[in-house]
Amino acid sequence: MSDTKSILCFGDSLTWGWIPVVEGAPTYRYPFKDRWTGAMAGRLGDGYSIIEEGLSARTTSADDPNEPRVNGSAYLPSALASHLPLDLVIIMLGTNDTKSFFRRTPYEIAYGMSKLVGQVLTSGGGIGTLYPAPKCLVIAPPPLTPMPHPYFQGMFGGSHEKSAELGSQYEAMADFLKVEFLNAGDVITTDGCDGIHFTAENNHDLGRAVAAKVKDIFARETDDAG
Repeated sequence: MSDTKSILCFGDSLTWGWIPVVEGAPTYRYPFKDRWTGAMAGRLGDGYSIIEEGLSARTTSADDPNEPRVNGSAYLPSALASHLPLDLVIIMLGTNDTKSFFRRTPYEIAYGMSKLVGQVLTSGGGIGTLYPAPKCLVIAPPPLTPMPHPYFQGMFGGSHEKSAELGSQYEAMADFLKVEFLNAGDVITTDGCDGIHFTAENNHDLGRAVAAKVKDIFARETDDAG
């Protein structure tokens, strides 16, 4: 078995690396070094393999009426089986679940996240293998900030208040399911000019914080094994 720790990062446009623009879209993607996943990889150094699974507009478990590809719970089991063996799965989702047309409460969004956590914790074995299920780290995305574009304003009507509650709801859910938790809102604010996405500095700050959390998770694993 390899000593390299394999980490799957499952998320939406915040993980994909969406560069915010005032007009909303279209846009491009930050280079790997300026995505939080890349910043985390730089901090972790050798001995870690980072696998990115970011998709713009992805939800936890909601079906978007215009975009059938974005239900995270429909895709995560395949992603897990595809990338085994895994040591850790990091999930940062929920921002898109706050969209007005989903009509989800913060608790219901956390409940959607709990479905993904369950998929991770029961993913051992994959397809025709005997690998154990990986550990899981849930990250609550930071609250949204004012949006200049009226289309985004309509799409995310009422979302600012919901996004501000995700940290506490996710923390309670993670405690209930006994998985790791990090509140990105304790580390960064959403500073992108569109009110939704990250600046490069946001990505680097979050990447450093997640790297520290990852090191702590595996250090405690080593201590428990000893």
